[in-house]
Amino acid sequence: MTAAIIWLIVGVALVAAEVLSGDFVLVMLGIGALAAAGSAAISGNPIIDVLVFGVASVGLIVLARPVLKRRFLSGAGVRTNTDALLGTRAVTLSTVDSAGGQVKLGGEVWSARTLDEGEVIDADTPVTVVEIAGATAVVSAAP
Repeated sequence: MTAAIIWLIVGVALVAAEVLSGDFVLVMLGIGALAAAGSAAISGNPIIDVLVFGVASVGLIVLARPVLKRRFLSGAGVRTNTDALLGTRAVTLSTVDSAGGQVKLGGEVWSARTLDEGEVIDADTPVTVVEIAGATAVVSAAP
């Protein structure tokens, strides 16, 4: 029964450590250790426990991990980096025109310019991010 408790502690620790890595490897090893804990509680044979751990872990890493990574990290509709900012709302901190200005976007101050050459947007006006050009948010007045 002591081996089952050790496998259980290792399994829970690995699953908890996955929070720091986010790579879906430690959680697979943790589930394998939990399977070995179940095996240890039933059989008590350390060789069988190690085999259960190995088969479960390798099977999960080879079969389940790629599916989970596709689903959670690169699924359709998941926008990352500057693409995630397109279409979001911001508030102008200073007058923004085609030459420049500043907006508060996602809690951060960004350089900004307007999409249209003649457009001038006063301070404290809500705007929509149309594109990100380098470190500059290209904005237009919010509808």
